[in-house]
Amino acid sequence: MPAKDKRIDVYIAKAQPFAQPILKHLRKLVHEACPEVKETMKWSFPHFDYKGEMMCSMAAFKQHAVFDFWKAKLLNDPIGYLQKRSSEGGSAMGHFGRITSLNDLPPDKVIVDFIKQAMQLNDKGIKLPSKPKEKKKELIIPEYFLKVLKKNKKALATFEAFSYSHKKEYIEWITEAKTEETRNKRMNSALEWLSEGKPRNWKYM
Repeated sequence: MPAKDKRIDVYIAKAQPFAQPILKHLRKLVHEACPEVKETMKWSFPHFDYKGEMMCSMAAFKQHAVFDFWKAKLLNDPIGYLQKRSSEGGSAMGHFGRITSLNDLPPDKVIVDFIKQAMQLNDKGIKLPSKPKEKKKELIIPEYFLKVLKKNKKALATFEAFSYSHKKEYIEWITEAKTEETRNKRMNSALEWLSEGKPRNWKYM
């Protein structure tokens, strides 16, 4: 059985008292289901890799713990134990929601089954489907800004050469002005900066 990563021992020891038995139990289940698992630390919390790929991970916070499957979308879950992650509109960073005690976890056999499914995906080299690229929306340049731009060749040349995101930053800054006076001040600043080849947020670069 592969050696355990001592950094994970330290992580568990430093976790809140409520989280320690949760993390220890999840770690034990991972090793029971996948004896060849490799422990590591990524992004400052424990990960479990298999066949050179991420398989699952866990983390503890002040009031809850989480457990996450890297390829959760490909796991068979007929009963619906797997929840959406916070990035998908769920309540927590992991796929079992906010875990505050061992009672919040699915039955051990369910967790083990998920781990074995995750192993099979790594065995077969099955990857997560790549996200489709979002189409960039057409950038609409306000007529009043275009008018002043055309009067300044240097500013216009810089603006036209800029990337979509740089153009968008300038347009949003100008169109979000609440008064005409503010808008005019911003356009004057924009012309000055563009003439010098500067992006909108040049001060922070």
